[in-house]
Amino acid sequence: MRRAFALTLLAMLGVSAGLALALPDTLAAPAIALLEADDAAAALSRATRESRAAEARAARLTAEAEAATEAATRTASEAAALAARIQQAEAEGEVARARLSIARDARAALTARLARKQEPTARLAAALQTAARRPLALSALQPGSLKEVVYVRAVLDSAVPQIRARTASLRSELAQGRALEAQAAKALDELRASETALRQRRVQLSALENRQRIASRTAQGAALREGERALALAEEARDLDGLVDKLGEVAALRQELAALPGPVLRPDDLSAALPAAPAPAPSASAPPPRDFQLPVQGRTLIGFGAKRDSGLASTGLTLAPAKGAQVVAPARGRVAFAGTYRGFGRIIIIEHAGGWTSLVTGLEQVDVAVGDMVIGGSPVGRASGGAAPVTIELRGDGKPVNPLQYLR
Repeated sequence: MRRAFALTLLAMLGVSAGLALALPDTLAAPAIALLEADDAAAALSRATRESRAAEARAARLTAEAEAATEAATRTASEAAALAARIQQAEAEGEVARARLSIARDARAALTARLARKQEPTARLAAALQTAARRPLALSALQPGSLKEVVYVRAVLDSAVPQIRARTASLRSELAQGRALEAQAAKALDELRASETALRQRRVQLSALENRQRIASRTAQGAALREGERALALAEEARDLDGLVDKLGEVAALRQELAALPGPVLRPDDLSAALPAAPAPAPSASAPPPRDFQLPVQGRTLIGFGAKRDSGLASTGLTLAPAKGAQVVAPARGRVAFAGTYRGFGRIIIIEHAGGWTSLVTGLEQVDVAVGDMVIGGSPVGRASGGAAPVTIELRGDGKPVNPLQYLR
């Protein structure tokens, strides 16, 4: 009888004997850079917001492209919409990576719990196996063996409910592990889908940008001259702040000249000719760009006004995007500088209406040239990523302001 009880209990314990091995390792197959436990939840929340915002921008820009009557305006809106779709795919990939990381951490915790619970169960199973191998007839020949059988049966009768409860708990843990594996597999599929969409949209954007370059070849001569002037200013400027100030002065002069009235016919009565009122100089008292947005998606490293390593207060926002992330124009304007500047790598400076200027640094690739007109969300390049963050500065009348208070 003792052997029968032992065999019954061994069958019950067999369910839990290899639970840790029963969980398939979905997370071990792909070589994916997962996030730490403390960062995954924050990244999931941030990337979800960024994905929804990019989707809304893409829908708005697509509607503007469909409503546009001029080819140039339509093409610019189409390119900006594609850039927004690229940023949406980047954010969706980050969401999937965060979910995968959370599932990995939850699975590791579950495996540790199972290991702790299996240890006493394994010891009991080993003891029961020893008892099951001992012949009942041999027990009857030993002194006190019948009394021992009675005691064993009583012990086993009291142990059965506890063992059943323990194996039920382990089955529940196993079901939880399978659910985590399903979540991980779904997140992995979403990550691969977002990467595929990202590649496709980048190909579409590249084709559209090539069409834009072909259409703008007639203006290349003027663009080259403006680019040379911008490079000359960059050589003269003592630092990046000086370059921004010089470009601001040139922009103000250009806007003043553009606002001047054209030549008029000489009047018959010269005394009746009155001087025209001077055009108002651009001023940052004008409202900031209404379509302002951050140029790239990523975690904020340094906020506006925060102390930098140099001890000086930050005059912009420093973001940590993924390597090769899409960078877009913060708002509508004219590219005043695009290229390499000493100590800052590749940068872009954009002039906006009303005396406003935006500066973007930390680019690996620049896709615009001096003199290009851009709209908010126009693709302007790619981020270096990694150890080279992207910094965005917004200046009104030459004075840095917090970009976050003007986000659309």
